[in-house]
Amino acid sequence: MTRPHGKNAFAFVIVTVALDMLAFGIFIPVMPAYMEELTHLGAEDAVRIAGFLMVTFGLVNFITMPTIGNLSDRFGRRPVLLVSVAGLCIDFLIMAFANSLFMLFIGRALAGLTSATYSTANSYIADVTEPEERGRAFGMIGAAFGIGFILGPVIGGFLGEIHIRLPFFVSAGIAACNFLYGVFVLPESLAKEDRRPFELRRANPFGAFKHFAHLPKVSWFIVSMGIFALAHAVFPGSFNYYGAIRYNWGEAEIALALALVGIGAAVVQAGLSGRMTKALGPSKTALIGLSISTAAMFLFSASVYGWMAYCVIVFSSFGGVAQPAMQSLMTGVTPRNAQGELQGALASVNSIAGLIIGPFLMTQVLSYFAQPDAVIHFKGANFFLAGTLALIAMVPFMLGVRANRETVAHIDEEAVHSDETEGETTEEVSQDART
Repeated sequence: MTRPHGKNAFAFVIVTVALDMLAFGIFIPVMPAYMEELTHLGAEDAVRIAGFLMVTFGLVNFITMPTIGNLSDRFGRRPVLLVSVAGLCIDFLIMAFANSLFMLFIGRALAGLTSATYSTANSYIADVTEPEERGRAFGMIGAAFGIGFILGPVIGGFLGEIHIRLPFFVSAGIAACNFLYGVFVLPESLAKEDRRPFELRRANPFGAFKHFAHLPKVSWFIVSMGIFALAHAVFPGSFNYYGAIRYNWGEAEIALALALVGIGAAVVQAGLSGRMTKALGPSKTALIGLSISTAAMFLFSASVYGWMAYCVIVFSSFGGVAQPAMQSLMTGVTPRNAQGELQGALASVNSIAGLIIGPFLMTQVLSYFAQPDAVIHFKGANFFLAGTLALIAMVPFMLGVRANRETVAHIDEEAVHSDETEGETTEEVSQDART
């Protein structure tokens, strides 16, 4: 099924991502109680096993993601998205029926194998938008994630109060509906003339790094995003367990916190990200976002009461402008027919940093320092570590901006000039209307 995309084609993939994240967000609030039930351990110990589950997902994802990205460059974005959503549906069913850790690990491995939604969605967006509009478009992808996290955790918290496994069945149903939506509605975005042959040497995680290593315009930003992904793993990797351990939150409180995160992401990335990128340029916008995220993580580590954490969530949402701006910078220097490969390389970095090392590191640090007999009893240690890493991530970002000053300045100028042109056009229309 291949159809030419129109000017609103990116709306299809945004809905797909929103539904995908809705299904994913539903079961997050119940995971601490679910793991305690399955392992018969307290939250401080169950979080360690949860870390290994995340490593399993991330490791498989890291190995296969560049291949999936290259397949999307060869066969198109649509079939890759459909396979990914179908695999997610099966994973949710496995988690719903799991009666042992072995089954749980099998499900996580399958999810890692087929989890291509985010990187392929980014490639889709790059296909259907002009370079100067990509900052806003990537912000819309972030907003779709935010919408999923607004509704998902709220629904999951409510369902978890009924039965601890009910959220997994509902997530599987949503993923199945998402699959059907893709089959009947989602158009293909990559024209046949823009596709390239599949090359095995370019379809492995280390090959993807090697291909971009000689491009300083990209490599510095990839390093920065990798370190930031390592820091940001504190949220998907340990936030729900952190809330249960430090604030004694149940499913409802965890759901409320995650919904607040989603609202902030949707408002900031949909309403502020594109405007900031056009007003200040991608480089300044990214730096501001990185700075806010760093400060927020340190504030989380110092929040000893739950209400403090809710306040920090609101502040931290403004850091969401960083990633779309950095994506805009990188896609601006990458050819159209290599966008899938770029996203595959970025996904590999995010996998090894944000889905393998990061979650494992954050869960183990949280578990160790949360133990009553720990040498230093500090339940905010995971966020303190995350803040330190986020601060370090700004170094390669600034080195990339400095090493490629002219290119970055050109990208910034194009973004700002686009905003000025729109402003002039709006003023002309207004004058015509008054006349």
